[in-house]
Amino acid sequence: MPSFPARIVVEDLRKSYRVATRPPGSRAGLAAWLPSRRPWRTIAALRGVTFTIEPGTITGLIGPNGAGKSTVIKILSGILRPESGRVTVGGLVPWAQRLRHVGRIGVVFGQRSQLWWDLPVDDGFALLRDIYRVPPPLYRTRRTRLVETLRLADFLDQPVRQLSLGQRMRAELAAALLHAPPLLILDEPTIGLDAPSKLAIRAFIRDLNRQDGTTILLTTHDMHDIEALAERVIVIGDGRVLADSPFETLRATTLSGRRLIASFDGPPPTLALPEGVTRLPATGQTLALDFDPARIAAPDLIGLLTQAGGSAAPSPLADVTITRPSIEDVISRFYEHHAPGP
Repeated sequence: MPSFPARIVVEDLRKSYRVATRPPGSRAGLAAWLPSRRPWRTIAALRGVTFTIEPGTITGLIGPNGAGKSTVIKILSGILRPESGRVTVGGLVPWAQRLRHVGRIGVVFGQRSQLWWDLPVDDGFALLRDIYRVPPPLYRTRRTRLVETLRLADFLDQPVRQLSLGQRMRAELAAALLHAPPLLILDEPTIGLDAPSKLAIRAFIRDLNRQDGTTILLTTHDMHDIEALAERVIVIGDGRVLADSPFETLRATTLSGRRLIASFDGPPPTLALPEGVTRLPATGQTLALDFDPARIAAPDLIGLLTQAGGSAAPSPLADVTITRPSIEDVISRFYEHHAPGP
């Protein structure tokens, strides 16, 4: 099928929902059944979201529950129409030119299936071939490659409802890619999967981007997916873009500290801590320190440990480990700093 530059442009995107509410109490509950007396409130899901995604990149779209991620994904997929703002995907407006648009993208929703529940996987592939009007030579090539890469051969003849979650997600990925879309949108693709299945899907997504140049937009609550795959992270909160940068930049500006764990062949030395270093509780022959690398370099801190002494001769330094904050810690701290006000 013809390719296109899968460039995504989002400008000042806004979307609100009107939802019914029910005050407490039986009388108020009965009154809420009358449309003329039913109370409503408006929820602003998106408040001027703006970003651009270039072709051939992997971008992570993250945020807490209710931040607006799913609304963005549904608008980009052509499922929802925004109230205002400009959106183009490969030059098309998703909701206005939906038939052309959906034929040029692949979408995987981790909690929904595009395959037919009671049909064998291979029959579902054949139906999608006809829906997308995939030419037979391209279909045969794509199907063969996807079956081999995602290891689908053992369950192609099984109904989708009989598959394990990991098998179903691999089949869903193949189904979304049979028509060779230049853009793949993934919403929680590894939700509920065990570690080997997650690693396999991450490796497949990475290879798809490198070999085919497929543009990938990934939204997930599994921050290890983001760290392993995304070149860039867009953080959405309260319907706004809170950050848009490579993850390492986000880490450096949010939680740049390091942790040093030192083991000694005896009691740890007494140590006058310089500025930017905090001693943590530790036991036995271990010393744990948090430090700011912008204020003291790791080699200088290790040098202090090897030279420090106490009332007796210093114990030899046996081992040193330096770790960075986990991605979960970084994102949690970022959310704390950008929590919406009352």
